[in-house]
Amino acid sequence: MKYDFDVIIVGGSYAGLSAAMALGRALRTVLIVDANMPANRFTPYSHNFLTQDGKTPSEIGILSKLQVDAYPTVKRIEGFVVRSWKAYDGFVVQLKTGAQFSCNKIILATGIIDILPDIPGFSDCWGKSVLHCPYCHGYEVRNKNTGIIGNGEYAFEFGALISNWTQNLTIFTNGTSILTDDQRSKLGKHKIHIVEDKIKAIQHQNGYLNSLFFENGKVVYLSVVYTRPSFKQHSDVPEQLGCELTQDGYIKIDSSQKTTVNGVFACGDNVTRLRTVANAVAMGTASGIAVNKDLVIDTF
Repeated sequence: MKYDFDVIIVGGSYAGLSAAMALGRALRTVLIVDANMPANRFTPYSHNFLTQDGKTPSEIGILSKLQVDAYPTVKRIEGFVVRSWKAYDGFVVQLKTGAQFSCNKIILATGIIDILPDIPGFSDCWGKSVLHCPYCHGYEVRNKNTGIIGNGEYAFEFGALISNWTQNLTIFTNGTSILTDDQRSKLGKHKIHIVEDKIKAIQHQNGYLNSLFFENGKVVYLSVVYTRPSFKQHSDVPEQLGCELTQDGYIKIDSSQKTTVNGVFACGDNVTRLRTVANAVAMGTASGIAVNKDLVIDTF
């Protein structure tokens, strides 16, 4: 069967664009379908990525698209893939508009959606002063009054991690603590405080936190809070194709970015907790290389 494209990449942020560049340089015909909703669109600056440290996500995105668009076999369109299915030895994707395209291989760079808690002010501060990753933002907020919203094992492990960036640290369990006595003792030795009061709202100025307000009327003044909200896959296309998910809800892949479905690869935030631009780019490149190798083997 003659397919419209060698590869369709669902999602055109950093991982998808990186995969497209690798495939474009391998002379493969590629279609990128992108809904233009990158997960880090709430973040003012991106860090920990060589040559791009301190740039805005949009700056990096614009330059990335310009460079990928220079490869004549790569086509990029804005849209949202609502369906995908197996067809012969390849796949078909259908966009929200009804348009359909076929391909030999698929790369899922679809990302995830963070499910933010229903705390007033939380969504306003997300990506600015309510953060998920100290490697992305910790240097900029080093030594500031810092909080962690979390409980149990996550709160303990993250408390130990964030103590690398600040000694002014408090864990807010937002309800009864489930930390063990041993964990409490270790945190106490490092002067990491634990507050169990229920959070009522986050006080902020244009997304930059200044305090947490509690249901009992208490106020704690802070500059930044770390937390790990729950998430879901940004698209149900992986499920439609039969891709297996991990226990944590990520798409299951092997060392070559292959999912559990033959011919389907995945990269970026949808497969890993390590949510950095640099990691997304690396995984995208690895996916493009792996897909090209599969295409060579299929036809050699």
